[in-house]
Amino acid sequence: MRKLLWILVACGLLLAACAKPLPPEKLAYAGQWRSTTMSLLITTGGNVNYRRVGGGMSKSVNGPLQAFEGDNFVVGIGPVKTTFVVSMPPHEDGGAWKMTVDGVELTRVPPGE
Repeated sequence: MRKLLWILVACGLLLAACAKPLPPEKLAYAGQWRSTTMSLLITTGGNVNYRRVGGGMSKSVNGPLQAFEGDNFVVGIGPVKTTFVVSMPPHEDGGAWKMTVDGVELTRVPPGE
């Protein structure tokens, strides 16, 4: 049991070490973003936690940010990666920050909520 714990800790550290910090021009992507069916956390250090539910299915992706391709961003390790399609990059709308990812409009959660 102890050996398994150490393996999990080592894997977690390895994943964190693979993350690339957000470039200065993409810092607006950082934060907790939500809709009724999706949650997306992007840290300034380059880690991404994504969860989407709906239609009887659930999908989650957790990993380091590999790169930005225009407004889109790629998450994963080596050849195992997922590209998130950003059709509307972060922008302020009526006092709230919004972004559309994979066809879903997300709103940034204010700090402390």
